Parts: sequence; C-alpha cells; structure tokens
Amino acid sequence: MEGGEGGGALLSELYKSAQKFLIRTKEGLTRLEAIEFSSGASSSASSSASSSFALAGDPMELSTAVRRDIGQIQSLCAEMDRLWRSIPSPGQRGLWKRKVEQVAEEADSLRKSLDRQALRHESRIQEAKDRKDLLERANGDSDHVLRIFDEEAQAMQSAQNSSKMLEEAYATGVAVLSKYSEQRDRIKRAQRKALDILNTVGLSNSLLKLIERRHRTDKWIAYGGMLSVIVVVFMFWKWIH
Repeated sequence: MEGGEGGGALLSELYKSAQKFLIRTKEGLTRLEAIEFSSGASSSASSSASSSFALAGDPMELSTAVRRDIGQIQSLCAEMDRLWRSIPSPGQRGLWKRKVEQVAEEADSLRKSLDRQALRHESRIQEAKDRKDLLERANGDSDHVLRIFDEEAQAMQSAQNSSKMLEEAYATGVAVLSKYSEQRDRIKRAQRKALDILNTVGLSNSLLKLIERRHRTDKWIAYGGMLSVIVVVFMFWKWIH
C-alpha cells in the first residue's frame, strides 16, 4: 500500500506540473496568434504570462519556448503513464489513466496548433519574399523598357536628322541645276548675239563651225554637271538609308 500511496502522490505532483505547462503553452499560442494578426498585440499581452514568455518577444523565440514546454508535457505524460500502471486499486488506476490520456491529448492538440501556426508564418515569409522579388523584377523590366524607348527615340531622332540632311542636299542639287540652266540660257543668248555679229561682219564658215562645236561642248559640260549632282544626291540618300 505504501508503494501505491507513494506512486499516487508523485502522480499528483506530476499532474499539477503538467497542468501548469498546459496553461503556459495555451497562453503562448494565444500570444503567437495575436502577433500573427496584429503587430502591436504583443505589447498588450497579459502580464500573467510566465517570465520565459515575457522575455520571448520575438515570434521565433516564443514559438521555440512553446514547443519546448509541449515537449515537457509529453515527458511528464510518459512518466505518469508508467506510474499509474503501478497503482493497485483498479478504480484509482482507471481514473489516472483517463487523466494522463487527457493531458496527452491536449499536448498533442497544442503541438498540432503550433505546427499550423509555424506553417502560416513560413508562408507569410515566403509571400513577402516573392513580393519583393516581383517588385525587383518589375523595376528591372521598367528600366529595360525605358532603355528601349530611349534607343528608339534616339533612332527616330537620327532618322529625322538624316531626312533633314537629305532634304537639304536635294534642295542644294536643285539650286545647282537651276543655276546651270540659267547659265546655259545666258550662254545661248550670248552665242546667238555673237553669231549675229559675226554674220554681220562676214566671218568665215570655219570660225562659225568652231563656235558651234564650242557651244555643243559647253552644252555637254552642263549636262554632265547636272548628272553628277544627281548621282551625288542619290548616293548620299542611299548612304543615309
């Protein structure tokens, strides 16, 4: 009987310790949930929490402390499971069996709640990392798009400058051809007057033929000059494009 009474007393002490750990573990889980949904909830947590939780302001530290207490409860349950089997009274043995099983079930439920909370915490960390990576990629893509726009704007400006240069070259060519045309007309008029004068003074036919050949030569020189200008303008246009 003394062994049974001693075992019952030790069971009572272990059971009280397990109940204290259960209360503290539930308070820790409550604080973790408050921290999860409100960043300022940890500062308004109950002052009745144990000193180990009071020092665990960081969620990771608090989670570690809760998991450590659950381990303590499970160790106490293993010890109580060994002790209640040695109680000689069937009634007392059945009562302690139910109490130990209840404590073990609560500890297992708290462990599962802690695991779910840890998974949610990891999920939030991963989501925050994914958002950060997405923003960094978005900023990088924006810079790339801006560079493309800058390059296109530069190319467009270069094309506009080239077009302007081509127009100026064309205008210059037209002006040159116009000058050649004016000079040719003046030369023709001058030659006609010279021929009229020469005919009047009775110059020889050989001199007249010489003047005509010179006229034809000047005409081909004028045509060659105009053709050269056209070729230069065309080659410049091809070089730009």
